[in-house]
Amino acid sequence: MIEATRYHDISCGHRVFGHEGQCAHLHGHNLRIHFTCEGYGLDEVGRVLDFSVIKLRLCNWLETNWDHRFLIWDRDPWREPLSVLDPHGIVAVPFNPTSENMARYLYDVIGPQQLEGLPVTLTDVVIEETRKCSARCSR
Repeated sequence: MIEATRYHDISCGHRVFGHEGQCAHLHGHNLRIHFTCEGYGLDEVGRVLDFSVIKLRLCNWLETNWDHRFLIWDRDPWREPLSVLDPHGIVAVPFNPTSENMARYLYDVIGPQQLEGLPVTLTDVVIEETRKCSARCSR
């Protein structure tokens, strides 16, 4: 197995609905998100996939959709009032925005959409919430 990995840094806010501690409050992180792709073989140049393609397909999706935005669960009772305050900065997501759920969403939904038609599979997504804390979704 040969893999190619690229990471991308974004800043975003969230709140974890139902959290028993500080993460129930509005707060944010500088996230580092790693994408690992496995190829079905190497291309004629000897690559799984050019790193710029990972940037174009996955990192740019992060920039467009999550960077400098506030992620909130679409079932969170604060979603509507926050959306009124900042209609372009609030992103309602179909999951409680923990790092684990974000990694799973990127792995299960965004990766397959963004990599469709390419000779690779997204095999691993790691979200570093802090230098000490991360979540991984992989096969």
